[in-house]
Amino acid sequence: MFTLAHLSDPHLAPLPAPRLADLASKRVLGWAHWRRTRHRIHRAERVEALVRDLEAQAPDHVAVTGDLVNIALAAEFPQARAWLQTLGPPHDVTLVPGNHDAYVRAALADHTTHWGEFMRGDDNATPALAFPFVRRRGPLALIGLTSAVATGPFMATGRLGPEQIARLEALLPRLAGHFRVVLIHHPPGRSRSGRFKRLTDAPALRAALARQGAELVLHGHDHVHALDWLPGPRGPIAALGVPSASAAPLEGHHVEPAAYNLYRVDGSAGAWRCEAVTRGFCADADGIAELERRELTIPG
Repeated sequence: MFTLAHLSDPHLAPLPAPRLADLASKRVLGWAHWRRTRHRIHRAERVEALVRDLEAQAPDHVAVTGDLVNIALAAEFPQARAWLQTLGPPHDVTLVPGNHDAYVRAALADHTTHWGEFMRGDDNATPALAFPFVRRRGPLALIGLTSAVATGPFMATGRLGPEQIARLEALLPRLAGHFRVVLIHHPPGRSRSGRFKRLTDAPALRAALARQGAELVLHGHDHVHALDWLPGPRGPIAALGVPSASAAPLEGHHVEPAAYNLYRVDGSAGAWRCEAVTRGFCADADGIAELERRELTIPG
């Protein structure tokens, strides 16, 4: 049995103090939002407790689906790398970026500089990042996509682009026989955050998955527990999202408490078994506990 842990959207605190020049962009809105509300929701002690609990479960691999930073200040990226290293070495931790990681266009270069080892496929020996990338771990083939693009004010949409989707569609049949786990930040199904936060080419992604199949899709972005079933060639594909890994309830705001998922995979191609276990904070308690356990139906 192979155990994969999935967490997302830690929005790591504290936010470093920006320079005045840093705020001459969309960042000024994000900084104001952080000062007003978000610093009370995204709590360092919450993500620290969640990581301690995750370590106690001893997963074989950890997947993180983006939004490590908040407004993509240069000082946030080395801080986020240090946090990734608490989860494990790059071989044991896979990352795909989120929209906050690409808050401004200039931040995209920091992904390679600080996080490249966590987003590099087994066959990619070059420093430059390439998506999709593939990492084979035990029976799993982890397929990393990037939906992280810089957007205008008040926008948090994502986009894969036709080239990335075409490469994904070519990869999927070659990985048949593995338990294929697609990692993406934005939800590929129904967005619970509205039009201005959706994956704009989600229909094209769903069409590629419907033709070629996958065993599981994992995402973040909406900061909620989510399970959608996407069309697949041999049956529906489970797409699951998790709340923010740092989220604490705040009066007057709908916030799902921090949580993560464990996926215990057993079996072989055509006869996979996958148990999904959710662990996190209860809405009315400070401790971490098992919140749900379910058997996922995997297309045969």
